[in-house]
Amino acid sequence: MKQNNDIFISGDIVEVNGTKINLYSPEGFKVIADLWLKVGWDQKYIYSFSWLGRPIIQSPDDMLRIQEVIFDIKPDLVIETGIAHGGSLIYYASILQSIGNGRVVGIDVDIRQHNREAIEEHKLFSLISLIEGSSIDSSTYEKVKELVSDNEKVIVILDSAHDYNHVKNEIEIYSHLVSVGSYIVVTDGSQEYLGSTPRAKSDYPGYVDTWKDNNPKKAAEDFVLENDQYEIIEPKFLFNEGNIDFRVTHWPSAFIKKLS
Repeated sequence: MKQNNDIFISGDIVEVNGTKINLYSPEGFKVIADLWLKVGWDQKYIYSFSWLGRPIIQSPDDMLRIQEVIFDIKPDLVIETGIAHGGSLIYYASILQSIGNGRVVGIDVDIRQHNREAIEEHKLFSLISLIEGSSIDSSTYEKVKELVSDNEKVIVILDSAHDYNHVKNEIEIYSHLVSVGSYIVVTDGSQEYLGSTPRAKSDYPGYVDTWKDNNPKKAAEDFVLENDQYEIIEPKFLFNEGNIDFRVTHWPSAFIKKLS
């Protein structure tokens, strides 16, 4: 997503920095979708959803797309860093339950007691393991590794701290657990272009100016440049009768596929 400063809509035309685009076209939709993501993040729109009773702070578009990927891969194990309220853990567990196979491991540096209790009381908790500790500490990694059996199909979803160094370390560490043909999913690369929003400037003063380069998207892109057995590959839409062949997403450059 580019940071377009001058956007005007008149009738069937959207004008972006002097370039006129048919509003009712894939290109016009992309402009509107990018604005929707940016303004929605500023207004905390993604803080208004839950899954089976637990808050899930993600875009519904991203949740449906990751569901498609999980269904296609049918992993034995989903590993997620960053738990928050636990909604995404419940979401992944419900998908795996529907498939009839698989379990979830959630990692967080601080699992707040009320969130832990709510997750442990949930009817899907039997499919979930919780590990408290920094995702990049060797002791945490060893605990996760103990839960992975030989020849299991594993997908890893990174959603903890979003600064470049942390995410790059996570990718390098957990790439060893991802199975061939599966993915490390690096969420919230949209941080790259959110720095100009009022919320970013008010909530992250002194830090927001670094977001253009200090973000998960750049960490993912740099990782694949340094590791030729991995590649950022957009997952195929499993169904599409429309004209849009791109994701409306807060997770750009997210899907790092392990090739060998």
